[in-house]
Amino acid sequence: MQHCGTQMLETDDLILRKFTLADDIAMYENWVTDPDVTRYLTWTPHTDIRVTQAVLKDWVNSYQNNNYYQWAIVPKTNNNHPIGSIGVARINEETASMTVGYCIGKQWWHKGFTSQALTKIIAFLFENTDVNRIDAYHACENPNSGKVMKKSGMTYEGTLHQFEKNTQGFCDVCYYSIRRTEYIHRK
Repeated sequence: MQHCGTQMLETDDLILRKFTLADDIAMYENWVTDPDVTRYLTWTPHTDIRVTQAVLKDWVNSYQNNNYYQWAIVPKTNNNHPIGSIGVARINEETASMTVGYCIGKQWWHKGFTSQALTKIIAFLFENTDVNRIDAYHACENPNSGKVMKKSGMTYEGTLHQFEKNTQGFCDVCYYSIRRTEYIHRK
C-alpha cells in the first residue's frame, strides 16, 4: 500500500496534529485517567503519568514510519491542548484496509468533535493513500460511538459476537465500514 504518514489536518473546529511529549499532562488530565472514557476500551485508565508518558514516547517515535497514523484532537479554542486521540489501529496491507479508533475526554462528548475528526481522517486516508476499505467497531453497549461512525459516512455491517475483550470483559461489537467506491460516490 501507498502511505504518507500522519500529517496536520484541520476542520472547522479542530486541529488534528501529531502528538508531542509535551502533551502528557493534557492527555493525563483530559481522558486517559477517566474510567467513563475507558469503560468500553481495551485498556484501563492510567493511574500514573509515567504510563501516559511511555505511550506518548512510543507514538512520537512511531511518526518516523510513513505507515503510522495517530492524531491529537485539538479544538481551535483549547490553546493547543489535546482532548483526545484518533488514529489507525490496524493496517492490512494485503487487503488494503485500515481499522480506525478514537478516544475523547468526557467533557467534550456530544459536541460533534469526534465526528468531525473521523470524517476528516476518512477523507485524508482515501485521498492520500490507496486504502480500499476503512472500518471501525465499538462495543455494542456503547451506541454513541456508532453514531459517530454513521455521521462520518460509515455503514453498519453487523455484530461480531464476543469479538473483543475490553475493560468489561468479552463483548460483542458493532462493525462499520466505508469503501473507496462509497466515499467517491458520496463526495
